Amino acid sequence: MKSKTGSIVLTLMLSLAATGAWAKPGCLKGAAVGAVGGHVAGKHGVLGAAAGCAVGHHMAKKQEKQEKQERQQAQANAQAQANANAQAAARK
Repeated sequence: MKSKTGSIVLTLMLSLAATGAWAKPGCLKGAAVGAVGGHVAGKHGVLGAAAGCAVGHHMAKKQEKQEKQERQQAQANAQAQANANAQAAARK
């Protein structure tokens, strides 16, 4: 019975991922890890999957935000360097 329930949950998770319901970044990966952790911790794989999805999505958004800030900083540095080069060329 347990393996049948696990198979149903796994099939449901994969079908939701395929349809885009869990298309949020990090959700599927977090759900997989959470399901395994919940199962091992006390046969609560579904609750673990839900929590893992939330945590995975949060971490993915956090990483995206950090990468965006790094890109903006790199662009600002490149612009400052270009301005400095232009000023140096104008002085000559």
